[in-house]
Amino acid sequence: MRPLSTGSSQEEETTMTITIDAATINQQPIFTSLEDERQHRKERLAAAFRVFAKLGYEEGVMGHFSVRDPEKTDHYWTNPFGLSFGLIKASDLVLMNYEGKVVQGRGLVHPGGILLHLPILRDNPHIISAAHTHSIYGRTWSAFGRLLDPLTAEAAVFYKRHAIYDSFEHGEGDNLAQAVGNNKVILLKNHGILSLGKTVEEAAYWFISFEKASHGQLLAEAAGSPTLIGEAHAERIANFTDEKFGWLNFQPYYQSIVTEQPELLN
Repeated sequence: MRPLSTGSSQEEETTMTITIDAATINQQPIFTSLEDERQHRKERLAAAFRVFAKLGYEEGVMGHFSVRDPEKTDHYWTNPFGLSFGLIKASDLVLMNYEGKVVQGRGLVHPGGILLHLPILRDNPHIISAAHTHSIYGRTWSAFGRLLDPLTAEAAVFYKRHAIYDSFEHGEGDNLAQAVGNNKVILLKNHGILSLGKTVEEAAYWFISFEKASHGQLLAEAAGSPTLIGEAHAERIANFTDEKFGWLNFQPYYQSIVTEQPELLN
Protein backbone atom coordinates (compact mmCIF):
# COMPACT_ATOMS: atom_id res chain seq x y z
CA MET A 1 0.00 0.00 0.00
CA ARG A 2 1.20 3.49 -0.84
CA PRO A 3 -0.71 6.17 1.04
CA LEU A 4 0.51 8.85 -1.37
CA SER A 5 0.73 8.77 -5.14
CA THR A 6 2.45 10.90 -7.74
CA GLY A 7 2.23 11.34 -11.48
CA SER A 8 4.85 9.87 -13.77
CA SER A 9 4.92 12.31 -16.67
CA GLN A 10 6.56 15.72 -16.55
CA GLU A 11 3.17 17.42 -16.87
CA GLU A 12 1.72 15.37 -14.03
CA GLU A 13 4.82 15.91 -11.95
CA THR A 14 4.38 19.67 -11.93
CA THR A 15 0.69 19.58 -11.02
CA MET A 16 0.46 16.59 -8.69
CA THR A 17 -1.41 16.94 -5.43
CA ILE A 18 -0.87 15.21 -2.12
CA THR A 19 -3.80 13.60 -0.34
CA ILE A 20 -3.55 13.01 3.39
CA ASP A 21 -6.08 10.43 4.61
CA ALA A 22 -7.17 11.63 8.05
CA ALA A 23 -8.84 8.29 8.81
CA THR A 24 -5.56 6.35 8.58
CA ILE A 25 -3.09 9.06 9.51
CA ASN A 26 -2.08 7.34 12.76
CA GLN A 27 -1.93 3.81 11.36
CA GLN A 28 1.28 2.27 10.12
CA PRO A 29 0.84 0.97 6.56
CA ILE A 30 0.45 -2.66 5.56
CA PHE A 31 2.16 -3.54 2.28
CA THR A 32 1.05 -5.98 -0.38
CA SER A 33 4.48 -6.21 -2.01
CA LEU A 34 8.13 -5.65 -1.20
CA GLU A 35 8.30 -3.18 -4.08
CA ASP A 36 5.67 -1.00 -2.43
CA GLU A 37 7.45 -1.24 0.91
CA ARG A 38 10.75 -0.30 -0.72
CA GLN A 39 9.23 2.76 -2.37
CA HIS A 40 7.57 3.73 0.89
CA ARG A 41 10.88 3.58 2.75
CA LYS A 42 12.66 5.60 0.06
CA GLU A 43 9.95 8.27 0.07
CA ARG A 44 10.12 8.57 3.86
CA LEU A 45 13.90 8.80 3.75
CA ALA A 46 13.80 11.55 1.12
CA ALA A 47 11.20 13.38 3.20
CA ALA A 48 13.36 13.08 6.32
CA PHE A 49 16.28 14.68 4.49
CA ARG A 50 14.05 17.58 3.43
CA VAL A 51 12.83 18.02 7.01
CA PHE A 52 16.40 17.95 8.32
CA ALA A 53 17.34 20.63 5.78
CA LYS A 54 14.49 22.88 6.97
CA LEU A 55 15.52 22.39 10.59
CA GLY A 56 19.11 23.43 9.84
CA TYR A 57 20.78 20.06 10.44
CA GLU A 58 22.85 20.20 7.26
CA GLU A 59 26.43 21.47 7.27
CA GLY A 60 28.30 21.17 4.01
CA VAL A 61 28.62 17.55 2.92
CA MET A 62 28.54 16.16 6.45
CA GLY A 63 25.62 13.98 7.45
CA HIS A 64 23.97 10.76 6.34
CA PHE A 65 20.80 8.76 6.92
CA SER A 66 20.08 5.16 5.96
CA VAL A 67 17.26 2.64 5.70
CA ARG A 68 17.54 -1.09 5.18
CA ASP A 69 16.05 -2.50 1.97
CA PRO A 70 13.00 -4.68 2.82
CA GLU A 71 13.87 -7.40 0.28
CA LYS A 72 17.67 -7.32 0.08
CA THR A 73 18.09 -6.99 3.82
CA ASP A 74 21.88 -6.92 3.50
CA HIS A 75 21.58 -3.71 1.47
CA TYR A 76 20.58 -0.21 2.52
CA TRP A 77 19.52 3.06 0.90
CA THR A 78 21.32 6.29 1.69
CA ASN A 79 22.08 9.76 0.34
CA PRO A 80 24.63 10.42 -2.41
CA PHE A 81 27.69 12.36 -1.27
CA GLY A 82 27.51 16.10 -1.81
CA LEU A 83 23.82 16.42 -2.71
CA SER A 84 21.97 18.95 -0.56
CA PHE A 85 19.49 17.46 1.92
CA GLY A 86 17.02 20.05 0.67
CA LEU A 87 17.12 18.71 -2.89
CA ILE A 88 17.08 14.95 -2.33
CA LYS A 89 14.30 13.00 -4.05
CA ALA A 90 13.46 9.33 -3.59
CA SER A 91 15.01 8.58 -6.99
CA ASP A 92 18.33 10.16 -5.91
CA LEU A 93 18.96 7.62 -3.16
CA VAL A 94 21.64 5.00 -3.70
CA LEU A 95 21.63 1.35 -2.70
CA MET A 96 24.69 0.04 -0.87
CA ASN A 97 25.73 -3.53 -0.16
CA TYR A 98 27.67 -4.80 2.83
CA GLU A 99 30.87 -4.64 0.81
CA GLY A 100 30.52 -0.86 0.79
CA LYS A 101 29.73 -0.64 -2.92
CA VAL A 102 26.95 1.26 -4.71
CA VAL A 103 24.82 -1.32 -6.55
CA GLN A 104 22.00 0.97 -7.65
CA GLY A 105 21.83 4.70 -8.22
CA ARG A 106 24.39 7.29 -9.17
CA GLY A 107 27.11 9.03 -7.24
CA LEU A 108 29.49 8.37 -4.39
CA VAL A 109 28.63 7.88 -0.72
CA HIS A 110 30.20 9.68 2.23
CA PRO A 111 33.13 7.45 3.38
CA GLY A 112 32.27 8.16 7.01
CA GLY A 113 28.70 7.15 6.31
CA ILE A 114 29.80 3.73 5.08
CA LEU A 115 31.94 3.28 8.19
CA LEU A 116 28.97 4.10 10.40
CA HIS A 117 25.84 2.70 8.73
CA LEU A 118 27.19 -0.48 7.18
CA PRO A 119 28.34 -2.21 10.40
CA ILE A 120 25.38 -0.93 12.43
CA LEU A 121 22.83 -2.38 10.00
CA ARG A 122 24.89 -5.51 9.35
CA ASP A 123 25.33 -6.39 13.04
CA ASN A 124 21.96 -5.22 14.38
CA PRO A 125 19.05 -6.83 12.50
CA HIS A 126 16.53 -5.06 14.76
CA ILE A 127 17.68 -1.68 13.42
CA ILE A 128 16.11 -0.60 10.13
CA SER A 129 17.23 3.01 9.97
CA ALA A 130 19.97 5.26 11.38
CA ALA A 131 20.63 8.99 11.15
CA HIS A 132 23.70 11.07 11.91
CA THR A 133 24.44 14.66 11.07
CA HIS A 134 26.10 17.61 12.74
CA SER A 135 23.25 19.55 14.32
CA ILE A 136 24.41 22.40 16.50
CA TYR A 137 22.88 21.60 19.90
CA GLY A 138 23.50 17.87 19.83
CA ARG A 139 27.14 18.26 18.94
CA THR A 140 27.56 21.04 21.52
CA TRP A 141 26.02 18.95 24.31
CA SER A 142 28.12 15.96 23.22
CA ALA A 143 31.27 17.89 24.19
CA PHE A 144 30.29 17.56 27.86
CA GLY A 145 30.47 13.76 27.70
CA ARG A 146 27.31 13.51 29.82
CA LEU A 147 23.95 11.89 29.37
CA LEU A 148 20.88 14.09 29.11
CA ASP A 149 19.03 14.70 32.36
CA PRO A 150 15.26 14.07 32.53
CA LEU A 151 14.48 17.78 32.71
CA THR A 152 11.17 17.50 30.86
CA ALA A 153 8.88 14.77 29.58
CA GLU A 154 10.50 15.09 26.15
CA ALA A 155 13.98 14.60 27.61
CA ALA A 156 12.76 11.70 29.78
CA VAL A 157 11.91 9.82 26.57
CA PHE A 158 15.64 9.10 26.41
CA TYR A 159 16.10 8.21 30.08
CA LYS A 160 18.32 5.11 30.15
CA ARG A 161 17.61 4.84 26.41
CA HIS A 162 20.72 6.64 25.18
CA ALA A 163 24.43 6.16 25.69
CA ILE A 164 27.70 8.01 25.17
CA TYR A 165 30.29 6.64 22.78
CA ASP A 166 33.74 8.12 22.07
CA SER A 167 34.14 7.64 18.34
CA PHE A 168 37.50 9.42 18.33
CA GLU A 169 38.94 6.86 20.72
CA HIS A 170 37.10 3.72 19.62
CA GLY A 171 36.24 4.42 15.97
CA GLU A 172 32.90 4.28 14.15
CA GLY A 173 33.03 0.79 12.67
CA ASP A 174 32.52 -2.56 14.37
CA ASN A 175 33.00 -1.18 17.89
CA LEU A 176 30.20 1.34 17.45
CA ALA A 177 27.95 -1.32 15.92
CA GLN A 178 28.39 -3.42 19.06
CA ALA A 179 27.71 -0.46 21.34
CA VAL A 180 24.32 0.67 20.02
CA GLY A 181 22.28 -2.02 21.79
CA ASN A 182 18.61 -1.10 22.15
CA ASN A 183 19.21 2.61 22.58
CA LYS A 184 17.16 5.23 20.79
CA VAL A 185 20.20 7.48 20.47
CA ILE A 186 23.96 7.20 20.78
CA LEU A 187 25.60 10.48 21.71
CA LEU A 188 28.92 10.50 19.89
CA LYS A 189 31.31 12.38 22.18
CA ASN A 190 32.48 15.71 20.68
CA HIS A 191 30.69 14.71 17.51
CA GLY A 192 26.90 14.71 17.73
CA ILE A 193 23.77 12.58 17.57
CA LEU A 194 23.28 9.12 16.09
CA SER A 195 19.63 8.08 16.19
CA LEU A 196 18.27 4.59 15.54
CA GLY A 197 14.90 3.13 14.70
CA LYS A 198 12.79 0.35 13.25
CA THR A 199 11.45 2.84 10.71
CA VAL A 200 12.83 5.94 9.01
CA GLU A 201 10.18 7.95 10.83
CA GLU A 202 11.27 6.69 14.24
CA ALA A 203 14.95 7.39 13.62
CA ALA A 204 14.11 10.86 12.27
CA TYR A 205 11.91 11.79 15.21
CA TRP A 206 14.39 10.57 17.84
CA PHE A 207 17.02 12.75 16.18
CA ILE A 208 14.77 15.82 16.12
CA SER A 209 13.60 15.31 19.70
CA PHE A 210 17.09 14.65 21.06
CA GLU A 211 18.38 17.78 19.34
CA LYS A 212 15.66 19.83 21.02
CA ALA A 213 16.32 18.17 24.38
CA SER A 214 20.03 18.99 24.02
CA HIS A 215 19.08 22.62 23.38
CA GLY A 216 16.91 22.58 26.49
CA GLN A 217 19.68 21.07 28.59
CA LEU A 218 22.16 23.72 27.47
CA LEU A 219 19.69 26.51 28.31
CA ALA A 220 18.92 25.00 31.70
CA GLU A 221 22.60 24.57 32.56
CA ALA A 222 23.26 28.19 31.65
CA ALA A 223 20.31 29.45 33.71
CA GLY A 224 20.96 27.62 36.96
CA SER A 225 20.20 24.32 38.68
CA PRO A 226 16.98 22.80 37.32
CA THR A 227 14.87 20.20 39.12
CA LEU A 228 14.77 16.78 37.45
CA ILE A 229 11.83 14.46 36.89
CA GLY A 230 11.95 11.63 39.43
CA GLU A 231 13.52 8.35 38.35
CA ALA A 232 10.30 6.32 38.49
CA HIS A 233 8.41 8.84 36.39
CA ALA A 234 11.28 9.19 33.93
CA GLU A 235 11.48 5.41 33.54
CA ARG A 236 7.74 5.24 32.92
CA ILE A 237 7.94 7.89 30.20
CA ALA A 238 10.88 6.15 28.53
CA ASN A 239 9.05 2.81 28.57
CA PHE A 240 5.86 4.31 27.17
CA THR A 241 7.55 6.04 24.25
CA ASP A 242 8.25 3.05 22.05
CA GLU A 243 8.89 2.69 18.31
CA LYS A 244 5.23 3.44 17.45
CA PHE A 245 5.49 6.68 19.42
CA GLY A 246 8.55 7.69 17.42
CA TRP A 247 6.88 6.76 14.13
CA LEU A 248 3.69 8.65 14.98
CA ASN A 249 5.42 11.85 16.06
CA PHE A 250 7.17 12.18 12.71
CA GLN A 251 3.89 12.14 10.79
CA PRO A 252 3.17 15.90 11.08
CA TYR A 253 6.66 16.64 9.74
CA TYR A 254 6.03 14.26 6.84
CA GLN A 255 2.61 15.69 6.04
CA SER A 256 3.94 19.24 5.97
CA ILE A 257 7.03 18.56 3.89
CA VAL A 258 5.32 16.49 1.17
CA THR A 259 2.54 19.07 0.88
CA GLU A 260 5.10 21.86 0.55
CA GLN A 261 7.64 19.95 -1.59
CA PRO A 262 5.80 17.06 -3.34
CA GLU A 263 8.59 16.59 -5.89
CA LEU A 264 10.65 14.83 -3.21
CA LEU A 265 8.53 11.70 -3.82
CA ASN A 266 9.73 11.37 -7.43
